[in-house]
Amino acid sequence: MINNAYNNHSILKNLQIIVLTAVILYFGKALFIPLAYSLLIAMVLYPGCKWLEQHRWPRSLTIGAGLFIVVILFGLLLGLLFIQINVLREDIPQLLEKVRPSLHELQQWIASGFNISVAAQNEWLQQIIRNFSNSTSSILQSTITATAGGLFTLFLIPVYAALFLYNREVFVQFLEKLTGSQYSKQLKSLLHETTHTYFNFIKGMAMVYLIVGVLNSIGLMALGIPHAILFGMLTAIMTIIPYIGIIVSALLPITVAWITKDSIWYPIGVVAVFTFVQYLEAYLIFPKVVATQIKVSTWATLVAIIAGGLLWGISGMILFIPLIGILKLISDSIPELKALNILLGRSAPVNVQQNRAKGNTNKQRKNEPAEEGR
Repeated sequence: MINNAYNNHSILKNLQIIVLTAVILYFGKALFIPLAYSLLIAMVLYPGCKWLEQHRWPRSLTIGAGLFIVVILFGLLLGLLFIQINVLREDIPQLLEKVRPSLHELQQWIASGFNISVAAQNEWLQQIIRNFSNSTSSILQSTITATAGGLFTLFLIPVYAALFLYNREVFVQFLEKLTGSQYSKQLKSLLHETTHTYFNFIKGMAMVYLIVGVLNSIGLMALGIPHAILFGMLTAIMTIIPYIGIIVSALLPITVAWITKDSIWYPIGVVAVFTFVQYLEAYLIFPKVVATQIKVSTWATLVAIIAGGLLWGISGMILFIPLIGILKLISDSIPELKALNILLGRSAPVNVQQNRAKGNTNKQRKNEPAEEGR
């Protein structure tokens, strides 16, 4: 009875901790998301900054050089986005010429199939346009507010990353005081492994984008779309920018397919290719490749993606993967978290492996007398 009461109390306490953590993460996402991004950048830049400091570079200069490279890479992504938007804008007149006959045929089909006249359809479209025009001001206001918030977050991320790198000894001392002398040795090993985990996460992300780009290119080549490899790789790279990147980069090959082909099935085929590859990327490629790099089970990776999406949106789906990798490293060092370590790890538990080894040994022993008798 006492053991059962203790176990129930322990389970209830763990559930309370999980719920409280989820509430804090959800309502504090305006603070935690830029902090998590900046920590990710700082962890990735740390090995290079440390190497430069060992070669007598000033710390401030090494941090500035690292952040400058990050800004350049982000600027290149935005440049690719604007180039694709400009190319798409130039193709709009040809696209409209293609759309008009198809739109007229669609209206005639609706009129004959659903007894809705073309005049009624035009009136309905004009009503939608008027309603959209009336709500333009509110849409612009919300867009400007969201853009301003995003720009402010983008400004905070490099600032936080620079502070993490410049004052890293202070944060290490804080963690040493927080954990106490009991885990001082594990803390140093954990910090080293954490840096390695973040690096492997970035390496895994690069492999994911490469695989997605190859699959996109194969699908577009099968449809006979011009510049299939270019469009496939650009679409894969632009998925780094949530929502906007995939939409804008996919519109370009869809437009090219519509202009260069005589059937509407080709643009639909392009959409189908990108949809199928995105599904594979979200539920198979990303969990499998990234989980292998950070040594976390595919099940735990999928749970992290879903939980991150619920709490932090797209940012959570990206950031929760390395965070769960760090949680796996912590559970490696703390015996009290052995159950969590078994749940997060990729390999089978030690006891299971030992039982398998014993079973194989027993089978060999049973077979030995039979072989001797032969």
